[in-house]
Amino acid sequence: MDGKVLDSIRRASREKSHPDGTRYRTISAQAIASLAKRQHMPGREMEIAALKDRIIPERYARNLHSLTPADQVKLLEAHVAVVGLGGLGGTVAEALARIGVGTLTLIDGDGFDESNLNRQILSTEQNLSTSKAETAARRIGAVNSSVSVSAQAQKMKNDNAFMLLQGAKVAVDCLDTISARFLLESASKRLGIPLVSAAVGGHAGQLTTIFPDDKGFERIYGSQESAAIDTGAEARLGNLSFTVFTVASLEAAEVVKVLLDAPSNLRNRLLIIDLQDYTFERIQLK
Repeated sequence: MDGKVLDSIRRASREKSHPDGTRYRTISAQAIASLAKRQHMPGREMEIAALKDRIIPERYARNLHSLTPADQVKLLEAHVAVVGLGGLGGTVAEALARIGVGTLTLIDGDGFDESNLNRQILSTEQNLSTSKAETAARRIGAVNSSVSVSAQAQKMKNDNAFMLLQGAKVAVDCLDTISARFLLESASKRLGIPLVSAAVGGHAGQLTTIFPDDKGFERIYGSQESAAIDTGAEARLGNLSFTVFTVASLEAAEVVKVLLDAPSNLRNRLLIIDLQDYTFERIQLK
């Protein structure tokens, strides 16, 4: 990092206290954006430079002490692809942007319709029929301008899956059909990256993490060819906002754990939750 850039970050920083009284040096989002524009640098690179100098961008101050500055740098250096930007995907994308994942590829070929309003956090009465991917990118830009966003307003298919995931360290499954999940799993394995998968239906949801060497969806659905139906449980049970938000939060948490190389308790395991009776069960996949 150029010494003049680092000096400018230091001059723009100030002392502040955490709620527990711990003192730290911080820099505002406005200062980061201004310096990044002046230096013709991505905002995330400016934030990384600050963190390496023990200056905490104020937008991440409440991530501490749960995350270290080194963890925050690792997140800013990470690239995640979110596939499907409905109820799960829209919420996951925003959670990842807020915690500071530096690069997001957002993939969805659909637009919003009125039935999405009950649980898709990005949908409003004013943006019906607009692209989910482009709306998500605008939202991320408003939430965290330091995040680099690529909006891919197209459906993932056999001929474009590999290209859409290029550069990502983790893929996130927020899809609604079994065949699409198998396609995403195949592309993720070809790229050698982990896949965090979630699904919801009514009061229930499920979550698992698949690494390239794992059997993955075969252990949940059987072979793709033998799957009796292609639609997920949501087609029969509907989608409730609180179930979607709960499962999306768990999915975002798992993505962060994978990015930070924390041991995954969901690799080759399936977490099943039911908010009707508040049960959480983790089963081994064999």
